[in-house]
Amino acid sequence: MYSITPIGLIESPYKEKFAVPRQPRLVPAARSRVKLLGDANSPEAVRGLEQFSHVWLLFLFDQNLQAGWKPTVRPPRLGGNERIGVFASRSTFRPNGIGMSAVEVKGISKTGDQIYLDLGNVDLVDGTPIIDIKPYIPYSDSISEALGGYAEEEPKKSRVVFSSTALEFLQKRSDNEYVTSVIDQVLAQDPRPAYKKNKPDDKQYAVNLFDLNVKFTACENLITVTAIEDF
Repeated sequence: MYSITPIGLIESPYKEKFAVPRQPRLVPAARSRVKLLGDANSPEAVRGLEQFSHVWLLFLFDQNLQAGWKPTVRPPRLGGNERIGVFASRSTFRPNGIGMSAVEVKGISKTGDQIYLDLGNVDLVDGTPIIDIKPYIPYSDSISEALGGYAEEEPKKSRVVFSSTALEFLQKRSDNEYVTSVIDQVLAQDPRPAYKKNKPDDKQYAVNLFDLNVKFTACENLITVTAIEDF
């Protein structure tokens, strides 16, 4: 029997799974950080990490652990209908609930005795347990001739427009430009279920980002932010 103790928690704009981009680097405007915990919360543990531009984050899909897993899954990139083996996917429902992401290192910061690893955009829900951090080594981790199977190309993006009501709400914030950019880039990925895409859809959706409830509708490749409110 083995046990794993998280060494940190992610702090990100994504307050729920629906908001999370399906891969890292798809929302370049977003910022995040790892709050180190316990013995890992030490300047010694991150000594030398500033030499690297990127790291691998190993983490737990903690919100899915109780749901278990199945040998086959339906990847969104295949329309959510075709089944493939779980090990040929990046499904969040896995035998041991472990994920990994390559993310950009922005720096290392400290507030009092608390150490943070400042990162670029991630694909993790706020509060996700981090179980390890490893430096990204370009000569071994980047494989130019690698094949990406059914996910060879970056997903197509939708166009995002904001209603006057939504823009008026955002303009009251001091971080207006940053928050607007993140909302735009998140919704451009169209977070709806894959089977909903390219079909008539009169439903209004809502996604929690930062401290906001962002409401939107979708019509083909156009996402309209209808309203934004605090939550």
